Amino acid sequence: MQDSRNHNTRIKFCGLTRAEDVDCAIQLGVDEIGLVFAGHKRNLDIDSAGKLAAMATGKVQITGLFMDHDVAAVQQILAQVALDRLQFHGRESADYCASFGRPWLKAIAAGDRQDLLQELEQWAPQQARQLLALLLDAHTSGTAGGSGEVFNWTRIPQQRPLPIYLAGGLTPANVAAAIRQVRPETVDVSSGIEISPGIKCPDTMESFVNEVRNVFESRQPDANISNNQR
Repeated sequence: MQDSRNHNTRIKFCGLTRAEDVDCAIQLGVDEIGLVFAGHKRNLDIDSAGKLAAMATGKVQITGLFMDHDVAAVQQILAQVALDRLQFHGRESADYCASFGRPWLKAIAAGDRQDLLQELEQWAPQQARQLLALLLDAHTSGTAGGSGEVFNWTRIPQQRPLPIYLAGGLTPANVAAAIRQVRPETVDVSSGIEISPGIKCPDTMESFVNEVRNVFESRQPDANISNNQR
C-alpha cells in the first residue's frame, strides 16, 4: 500500500465499522475517518466506536457524525469516544454545533438546493466559532446522506467563502473528475469503497487513494489548492 499524505486534496473515509478497515485507512494515509452515530445503517454503539477511535488516535483525524441528537447524547459520546471533529447532518443551529467546543462540519443537503453559494455565505461567519467546512452531499433535506448518489456538481460555485467537503456517490471511477471540476478541499467517500454497508473493500480503498494522488501528481507544477485543513 502507498501512503497518500503528500496529496493535495484531503481524503476522508466515512462510515467505518471494522477494525481492519480503520487499519487500512491508516496504512493508506488518509487524512480523516468518519464514525457514524446518526441512526444510520453504518451506525456504531459507543463501545465499538471507542475501540475504533482508540486505534486511530494520533494517526488520523476522527470525526463523529450526528443528526439532531440532544445535547446529552452528544456529550455522552464525547466522554467515551476520542473524536477530533463533529459533523452535523440535521437541522442543528450554529449555536448548537459550536456548543461542544470542538471543530465542526455542517452537512448541506445539496440534492435539493439550487443556490449553494447563498448557503455557503450563510454559514461563513461561523468560521470564528470553529466551523471548519461545509460538507456538500447528494442527500435531500431531512436525510442523513450515505446514499451513494451523485448530485449536479456544476451548481457548486468555484469561488466560495468556506472550504468544502465533497460527498455523494464518489468512487475510484469518478473522484478524479470530481477533483478537477469542483476542486474541493476534501473528498468524502463511504458507499463508493464498500462491499456492503459498513464493510469496506481494501482494494477499492487503495484505488480511491491512488486516483486522488494521481490527480495531484499530474498537476504538480501548477498545483494551487490550499491544503490548510490538515
